Amino acid sequence: MKIALVHDYLSQDGGAERVLKAFHEIWPEAPIFVLFHDKKKINYLNPENIRQSFLSKLPLVKSLFQWYLPLMPAATEHHHLKNFDLVLSSTSAFAKGVITAPEALHVSYCHTPPRYLWADAHDYLENLKRGSLINAILNNTIHKLRLWDKMSADRVDYFIANSKTVQQRIQKYYRRLSDVIYPPADTDKFYISPKIENYFVAGGRLVPYKRLDLTVKVFNRLKIPLKIFGTGPELPYLKKIAKPNIEFLGRISEAEKARLLSRSLAFIHPQLEDFGITPIEAMASGRPVIAYGVGGATETVIPNETGVFFREQTWESLLDTIINFEPQNWDSAKIREHALQFSLDNFKNNIQKYVLDRYEEFKKGMNQEPLIK
Repeated sequence: MKIALVHDYLSQDGGAERVLKAFHEIWPEAPIFVLFHDKKKINYLNPENIRQSFLSKLPLVKSLFQWYLPLMPAATEHHHLKNFDLVLSSTSAFAKGVITAPEALHVSYCHTPPRYLWADAHDYLENLKRGSLINAILNNTIHKLRLWDKMSADRVDYFIANSKTVQQRIQKYYRRLSDVIYPPADTDKFYISPKIENYFVAGGRLVPYKRLDLTVKVFNRLKIPLKIFGTGPELPYLKKIAKPNIEFLGRISEAEKARLLSRSLAFIHPQLEDFGITPIEAMASGRPVIAYGVGGATETVIPNETGVFFREQTWESLLDTIINFEPQNWDSAKIREHALQFSLDNFKNNIQKYVLDRYEEFKKGMNQEPLIK
């Protein structure tokens, strides 16, 4: 059986790329098809296994890839997959739209339907500063991409959703059924510390939707220590509004993150995520999570056992939750035990069994996953 792996593009190191890495560890001989590969940012995959599209030859594609969005559907369809028996795609945008042979099975691991086309389409357009001509071009481009995205979902034989939150979106926008397999966290890299220090921690990729500004505003008022790790376009603004009790650590190593999390009072998670890896890492360190009670966090955090929720995405709601938070009333061993179900080994076993089972069914002539009527 010849297997091909397909991913949207390799331009940042995030949860989707960890999923692809796990796929490649299961099937190391499988080539990886992507639109383009930034080797400086993703250096843990063998370049000899990676097949890039024609977009990789265009100028500035790695730094200004958003400008090439209109070309990405065609580039995806040009991946040559004729000689493969099974195609496993990892996607939040284009990879599910590959053209496969009639006798090949296509299983797609969906991180989310593209937010800028569906759930967040209006916010995405409204937040861009542009003139009337650019506005018209963007609206037309988004419209065409949305039509292609819906059409491309029909090419998939089986969908895997990375959470129940994403499963609901797949049903809403694509009218397709899916099965949930949660993405992996490197739980083995995290540990329970015998010493807890007097600080809270937050961080990750510092972009506006992560709502770290709420966390900063709360700790400005509380005047208790907060450590924020990570980099991103939101960093200058966060530094500008932060008081001296808030420390920005920048990019840190995995070992430094493990130490930081394990000694914290709690991890603050103020955003809506499709799943959310860092809360799992915090719980694997035995520390509770204070999370906005929507989306993926509701599937991974057990209220009053591994963390607590605040119900409104406002600094006032977060402030009230932290004021009433009691950091001494937590069982670190129990929290870590819960996090281990999201381990890398469990993910690999679940994915491998699912894919091979669906392939055996497919070869026996059983029907593919139906559309929702």
